[in-house]
Amino acid sequence: MKLTIERALLLKALGHVQSVVERRNTIPILSNVLIEAKDGQLGLTATDMDLAVVEKVPSDIAIPGAVTVSAHTLYDIVRKLPEGAQVQFELAADGSQVTVKAGRSRFALATLPKEDFPAIHAGDLAHKFPLSAADLKGLIDRTKFAISTEETRYYLNGIYVHAYAAGKQTSLRAVATDGHRLARVEMPLPEGAEGIPGVIVPRKMVNEVRKLIEDFDGAVDVSLSDSRIRFAFADVVLTSKLIDGSFPDYQRVIPTANDKVLEVDRKEFRDAVDRVSTISSEKSRAVKLSLKPGMLTLSATSAENGSASEEIEVKYDGQAMEIGFNSKYLLDVADEIEGEGLELKLADSVAPTLLRDMADAQALYVLMPMRV
Repeated sequence: MKLTIERALLLKALGHVQSVVERRNTIPILSNVLIEAKDGQLGLTATDMDLAVVEKVPSDIAIPGAVTVSAHTLYDIVRKLPEGAQVQFELAADGSQVTVKAGRSRFALATLPKEDFPAIHAGDLAHKFPLSAADLKGLIDRTKFAISTEETRYYLNGIYVHAYAAGKQTSLRAVATDGHRLARVEMPLPEGAEGIPGVIVPRKMVNEVRKLIEDFDGAVDVSLSDSRIRFAFADVVLTSKLIDGSFPDYQRVIPTANDKVLEVDRKEFRDAVDRVSTISSEKSRAVKLSLKPGMLTLSATSAENGSASEEIEVKYDGQAMEIGFNSKYLLDVADEIEGEGLELKLADSVAPTLLRDMADAQALYVLMPMRV
């Protein structure tokens, strides 16, 4: 194998694939990236056995071939090379090492044979549909903050994606919850997504996809089965196992009878929560909302830091009431609301509260209150 590639192209692709590789691996081959040179393209593949990413970049190939080298080592080398450098790869005749050259720099890297690299079989992905990158970003951004990090309830460690029918209307829904808060976003069901199974996309796959589509604005081809999902766009293919478990009946926790309606300017509310929460204890992060007609008072107290309060004018004509929330949860929701107005529908100080973007009916959020 012998090839030359421009540093910027290689660095971008390596940055994408190496992030899948775990820093600590008991299986040596999983620390490596598979490099395949053929047909004028350099293919880079990395996997952790649950998630695999393949990216292809154009390169000048003198001798085709394939080998595996340490993903993080190669990435660090390329990252430190000067901008504009041409990077040359040459595999030794016995396959024991790869020489990487750029200018006067030369590195000899140990290899493992390509035959040891795990084959990635996605199987038959029966359901296929396109999704614009903008829609996919929206689904991910407005739900992923609510994904649980608690490993014991593994079925909450991802985003639940499914087709939902209400009368003649069908939509694609994405839902995430950690038991304390819930985020639900929907959009019109894409053509070809009819009859898809409800699937739980793991947090790592969600994060990797979101990173990779940051600068992409075309269509993403989504393929899935009961056990796997694949996202393909540009020269990148991501394949992942799905979480094997049943997502809870989230509909049961979305309140429908909350009769106290508070309307507030999103930015003013967000900034006030942020300021007042400076005082709240790090453990609870609690902020109290005291409501009366036309006025909201936010307050926080802690034994270590003292107290803080701030008043903001709001649209509210219900009964006076007090309710407490984790300030981080309020900020997470406020940060995902694109419109100027935020609506909170409340029942009492212990019942779940419904939050909505007044300019976007596609997303809703549910927060459990806390005692303050």
